[in-house]
Amino acid sequence: MAPTHVTIGLSIAAVMSSVAPFGLAPVVGGLVGSIVPDLDLFVGNHRRTLHFPVLGWLPALVASVVAWTVPSPITVCLAVGAVAFALHAVVDIAGAGEELRPWERTNPLAVFCHACGRWFRARYWVRYDGAPEDLGLTLAFALPVLWVYDGWIALVAIAAVVVGAVYAVVRRRVPEYIASASE
Repeated sequence: MAPTHVTIGLSIAAVMSSVAPFGLAPVVGGLVGSIVPDLDLFVGNHRRTLHFPVLGWLPALVASVVAWTVPSPITVCLAVGAVAFALHAVVDIAGAGEELRPWERTNPLAVFCHACGRWFRARYWVRYDGAPEDLGLTLAFALPVLWVYDGWIALVAIAAVVVGAVYAVVRRRVPEYIASASE
């Protein structure tokens, strides 16, 4: 779920900030990189257009090497963003397929691999978005953020946990809400 992706991106930023502080640069990179892949919900084909489980690691590696070699707020922002972007697709593979009722496992296709020319299958390590284990991951990745940051960044992590908790409570009812709304 989106809150999990957000806390993962912020957690990467927290690790980077612990090693070499560059102000808000890692935070901006982590937030943007973790959210951008899901923009294909609105433009293109979700989990295909902006998800790159293999090819996403090449720019992440290059950006990380550049940030290591020439550390600056811009290079760090790009490196954290690229790693969060690449990790997003991998995290989606760990979950369920793209379907309204993922607990029924009717669509095992998780993320399209452009390098392979095929879909990677869902692993169901996280049974579905909004499952208790998904919320647990959101909370687990929020902890380093709360350890390193305060202020509005900590509030974003807390908000992600709260939104994730509310979503976890209502997730299995979402298909019913959608059906009743379309009537």
